[in-house]
Amino acid sequence: MHKFFPTILIFLDICAAAGYVPSGDWRKVVYWLAAATLTTVVTW
Repeated sequence: MHKFFPTILIFLDICAAAGYVPSGDWRKVVYWLAAATLTTVVTW
């Protein structure tokens, strides 16, 4: 249960990255994917 909120945060980061794909703002896509990766590495 203690990994529930980080998992939600990772999911939201990936959703935020996916939201910028249609507009082609690749810097923000990379930013949000990096945030998801960092949260994953720190959590697990």
